[in-house]
Amino acid sequence: MNPGQMAERCPGATSLGIGELEGYRFVINTRGVATIVQEEGSRVWGVLWSIDGAHERTLDGYEGVREGIYRKCYVPVRDERGEEITALVYLAADSDEGPPREGYLEKILGGAEHFGLPGEYVEKLKKWGPLGAGAAGPR
Repeated sequence: MNPGQMAERCPGATSLGIGELEGYRFVINTRGVATIVQEEGSRVWGVLWSIDGAHERTLDGYEGVREGIYRKCYVPVRDERGEEITALVYLAADSDEGPPREGYLEKILGGAEHFGLPGEYVEKLKKWGPLGAGAAGPR
């Protein structure tokens, strides 16, 4: 979600705006990194990106797909116009909750604020930080 990271990892990828995914919630796992987990009645917000095959292979490497750290999944997401599109997401094998790695949450929050994710959702993300709910995470 962080535009600086995407520019570095996937030069030429373009953001398509905000996306909303129902039936999932945001989690920081015991490795200290983000994932989403299925949860009825929940929703997550993120940024939709237009990527090519080379970008996807690069992201697969960063996310540890080959090593089984994350797996790829295609999910129905609503874009800012309310239209449903199919989006690629990376789901961590480890979905147990834990505290974020140092500096990690700040990158997520920077991207969320840069792209204008809903304020209430950004506040939920902030609760994963050291002054928030900690390893138990926000509910």
